Order: sequence, then structure tokens, then C-alpha cells
Amino acid sequence: MRGRLGPSSVAFGLEGWFALANRYGLQIRTALGSDASGLAEFLAQAGQTVGVDVLANRLEGLHRSSSGVALIAVEWGPPTGVVVVNWMQTLSDDLPVAQISLLLVSPDERRRGVGRLLLKAASQATRTAGCGSMLLAAPLLADASVAAFCAATGFEAHGAVYARALRKKV
Repeated sequence: MRGRLGPSSVAFGLEGWFALANRYGLQIRTALGSDASGLAEFLAQAGQTVGVDVLANRLEGLHRSSSGVALIAVEWGPPTGVVVVNWMQTLSDDLPVAQISLLLVSPDERRRGVGRLLLKAASQATRTAGCGSMLLAAPLLADASVAAFCAATGFEAHGAVYARALRKKV
């Protein structure tokens, strides 16, 4: 039987963010290039195909940058959840704004607090980076459980998000 959330803490280390959340073997930590193989497999199961080498380069680039972090949930094996958050200064906000570009939890791990722990670690990272708010871009046609999760974790509806490709697709 799976238990409830245990104690958690978040810290900033010399190599960058590492988040420690302990819940019966679950750990939330920074995703590095060495995690690319397991993370690529996890993303593929969710329908997002990214090559291992490409993903490793992206993770290492994000890890070296000072404008974002990728955190993974790991429990005795490959990742069971991931959150990627970037922050930026805008002209309309006094403090930098963080945006979650990916929040994904394995279907088998949902409703166990993994998403909340990922958000808690991402929130701590963005607060420490000086951010004043965090945005989560959810699909407009997402099912009701996405809206309920967003509401339960403190997010409020804040307009629509539009996207435009910058390069022609071949």
C-alpha cells in the first residue's frame, strides 16, 4: 500500500538545483544529461518523442543556464514525473515570471501527490530565483482533471495562450 506524503525539503547546491523530497522512496531532483535515457522513455510513453542525445544536450544546457530548471520524480527506477520551469523578466511585472513548460506524471503515479511535490520543488526554485508568479500553460481543451489539479494547487485561469511557429515545417 502506498503511503501519504512524507517530509520534504528543497536546497540549492553548488552544481545547481537539487530537490529532495522523500516519500517512501520517491525523490525529486534536478534532471541531468545522465537521466536522458530514462526520461526519453518516460516522455515516449506520453507520446512525446525526443532522441536521447538531443534530450541530454537540452538537459545539460538547462542545467548550465540560470533561467530555468528541470526536475524529475524518481522512485527506484526510471522517472515517474517531470516538471520543466523557466523564468524571465517582463516589462509589466516587477519580479521575474516563471512558466512551466512541461508537467507530466505517469498515469500509474497520479493521485499520489507526485505532481504536488514537483510543483512544490519548482515553486521553491522559482521563489529563490526571485520570481513573483508562476504560469502553467494547460491545453484549453484539457479534461476536467487538469483544471481541478490546477485549481487545487493554487493556479487561477489567466487568459488564453497562443503559439506560433517561427520556422516553416518541412
